[in-house]
Amino acid sequence: MNGFYTIRINFLGGIVSPGELKDLLLALKGCEVKNIRFGLRQQIIFHLSYLHETTFKQRMEALKIDFYVDSNPHPNVVSSYVSEEVFQQGNWLSEGIYKDIFDTFNYNPRLKINISDSSQSFTPFFSGHLNFVSSSHPNFWHLFVRKPKTNVVEEFGKLIFSNEIGKLAKCLEGRMMEGEEELFESLPSFISEERKEALKLPKFSLPYYEGFNRYGKKTWLGIYKRSELFSTEFLIDLCSLCLATKIGEICLTPWKSLIIKNINEKDRKSWSSILAKYDINVRHAANELNWQIEDASPKALLLKQKLIEYFNKKDLRTFGICLGIKTVPKTEVFASIMVRKRSFGLYDITHTTDYDPNGREIAYYSRWIPGFMLPQKLRKSILEFNRHIADKVTVDDTGKASKESHVFVQKELYQCQACLSMYDEEYGDVLNEIPAGTAFSELSENYCCPVCQSEKQTFQLFNQEQAGSVLA
Repeated sequence: MNGFYTIRINFLGGIVSPGELKDLLLALKGCEVKNIRFGLRQQIIFHLSYLHETTFKQRMEALKIDFYVDSNPHPNVVSSYVSEEVFQQGNWLSEGIYKDIFDTFNYNPRLKINISDSSQSFTPFFSGHLNFVSSSHPNFWHLFVRKPKTNVVEEFGKLIFSNEIGKLAKCLEGRMMEGEEELFESLPSFISEERKEALKLPKFSLPYYEGFNRYGKKTWLGIYKRSELFSTEFLIDLCSLCLATKIGEICLTPWKSLIIKNINEKDRKSWSSILAKYDINVRHAANELNWQIEDASPKALLLKQKLIEYFNKKDLRTFGICLGIKTVPKTEVFASIMVRKRSFGLYDITHTTDYDPNGREIAYYSRWIPGFMLPQKLRKSILEFNRHIADKVTVDDTGKASKESHVFVQKELYQCQACLSMYDEEYGDVLNEIPAGTAFSELSENYCCPVCQSEKQTFQLFNQEQAGSVLA
C-alpha cells in the first residue's frame, strides 16, 4: 500500500515545550517520518505513510496529542508571542499576559484566531476570522471580525479585556457557524471598555529573523530552511539541547521558521555546534526570507526558488516588502505583493492598498501573465513599489523634505465572494472569452467565476481606490 496522509498538529499561540516536542518527534521517528514542516499558522505539518497509520494513532493517543488528517478543521490560534522581547519591548503586553489569554481557550477553535501586539509587524494582524489586537489601554484589545469566505473586516465598537478573549471568541464562533448575521447583539456580559481612539498600527518592516542575535544579556536564535524541511533527527537534538540548557519553550513563526529565546552566552558554542553538525546555514539573504507561500506546496516552493534566483541575478532590492504566492484560491497568505496562479499556466500579480501586507483591499498590477513572463513582471511590480516608497518624501526648492501627493482614480471591480477573485471590466475574462471593456451588467446570467465556477450572483460590487500608474 503506497501513499501518505498530510498531518497537522497545533501548538496554541505557536509555543511548544522542548519536552513535548521531543516526545512527539520520537514517536514520528518510530513511524519513519524523516522531516517535518512548520505552517503559516504556526502548526507542525508532515507526511505519514499509510503503512504507519495504526501505530501513529496509538502513539498520539498515548501522548494525548490531537492531530488532523488531510484537512485543517482547527486552524490554530496564531499569536505574536514569538516577537515579545525579541522584536518588541517596552509596552504593557508581556509573555505572561499571552499565556493568561491562552488559558482562556477552553475549547478547540474552528475559526482562525489571531492575537497580536499592535507594536510589532512580524506576525499578521488580520489573517484570522477573529483578530484581537492590543490597544494603548493596558489589558484591553481591539477586535476585528472577518466572516468566513469574505474579505470584509469589521471592527467591534468596544475594547475586550484580556481574560475575556477566549469566552468571547467561543460565543462569536458559535454564532458564525450558525450563520447569524448580527454577531454583536445580546452578547453575554463580559468586561469591556468603550473604544475611544482608532487603532494605530506600525508600518510593515520585517525584522531579520534568522541567526544569532543579542538582546539584553542573552541571545536568541532563528532557524530557517530553504527547503522548508526540518529533519526529525535535528529537531530531537535541538530539543535535547533546550532541556540541557534550561530553555523552556520553542517558538514557531508564521515564516515557517523556529526561534529559540533565552540562550545563555556560556551555551552559545553548543548551539553553534548543533548547527554545524547538521550543516544548517543561518544567514540567508533578506530577499529569501520575506516570502509567504502556501503550506506543504511543492509547486509554490519551486516557483519561489525560481523567482528568487531571477531577483539575485538582477540584484533586486526587496527591502520593506512581503511577497506571497497563491496556487489555491482560498488559502490565506499574508503579503504586500501576491502572485496568484490561474489555470492554463497563467498568473495574476496583485498588491494591497499602500502595499501594507495587513491590508484587505486588493488591486491588480497585471493579469493573465504567461509563466515565462512572470519573473520580469514581478520584478517590475517591485520596482513600482520602490518608486512608491521613494515618492512618498521629496525635497522641495528650499531643501526641506515634504510629502508628495498622489492622484487616485476610482475603479469598479466585482469580487467573487467564494474565492475572492475579481472581475475587472477593463480586462474582461480571457478564460470565459469575455472581451475587454465588457460591463459586468452585460454578462450573461450563466456567467461563472473562471477560478471556482461560482455563479454570477456570487459576485459583489467592490469599490476600490488605486493609483492609476500601478496598473500595467
